[in-house]
Amino acid sequence: MKTPQISIIAPLYNESETFPFLVERLNNLMDSVQESIEIVLIDDGSRDNTAELMQALALTDERYHCLFLARNHGHQLALTAGLAVSKGSEAVMVIDGDLQDPPELLTEFYPYLKQGYDVVYAVRKQRKENFVKRSAYYLFYRLLKSIAYVDIPLDSGDFALMSRRVVNIMNKMPEESRYLRGMRTWVGFKQIGVEYAREERHAGESKYSFKQLFNLAYSGIFNFSEFPIKFVSRLGVFSIIVSLIYFISVLIKKYYFQEVIEGFPALLFMIILFSGVQLFALGVLGEYILRVFFQSKNRPLFIIKSEIHNKEFVE
Repeated sequence: MKTPQISIIAPLYNESETFPFLVERLNNLMDSVQESIEIVLIDDGSRDNTAELMQALALTDERYHCLFLARNHGHQLALTAGLAVSKGSEAVMVIDGDLQDPPELLTEFYPYLKQGYDVVYAVRKQRKENFVKRSAYYLFYRLLKSIAYVDIPLDSGDFALMSRRVVNIMNKMPEESRYLRGMRTWVGFKQIGVEYAREERHAGESKYSFKQLFNLAYSGIFNFSEFPIKFVSRLGVFSIIVSLIYFISVLIKKYYFQEVIEGFPALLFMIILFSGVQLFALGVLGEYILRVFFQSKNRPLFIIKSEIHNKEFVE
């Protein structure tokens, strides 16, 4: 297969129910456009037969480039692996394998690329998740936008079309705790958002647990904001001010009003206040230290167990 103009990347984890529908829509898309397209599918350590389905497809259709990771590395690192091996000479499109991100939007995104935009990202104007998740997403995106040092777009996930030069720069970014939508924004260049209605999963259940969503949110906050460490400093100053005010009030009561302040409640208040502030500060510092610790190991971000490219199996 000659070098494709566009690569479409989709990470898969236990998506055997969705897989046939994903392939059908990707094939229809490739057959309906003039540009040459490669599909990069990444098996992120699936426990069902997703890997077998991918293997059978890639060995018969050279347009499919399949990676099989050695274990479950997580959504962000699976996407990172796909970006690293993508061959698209003009652009790379990132979608989710559950068809919540319609691949057909390539036909809307691509003209913007031709107009000079380097990133065309999708903006979710409505979601089909339950109320709790919708509310959590809504609040998080607005919190992150208010504290981040880069202007991360509201209600925008990883679904985007990126130029080759943006992808090349992102491939050089070595951070271990990755928040790709923030990295994409940080790169800069000319970017534009396109609204779309995010659909429900075509089949199966979401593989993103609340714990994984919290970890992703933590990566966004700690990687793209100075707020946590500055908040700790301000909290420390606030606690000192509160303590000084309390100390002055004690002195005034003792020397001007001859009131005797009982020691135990005051001591208990100070211990609880300062202990809470210290533990909170240690927790915030621990998050930064933990990220530095993992980064300093300099381990590979992902391990590819095997690969099928141009209908050839490579281990």
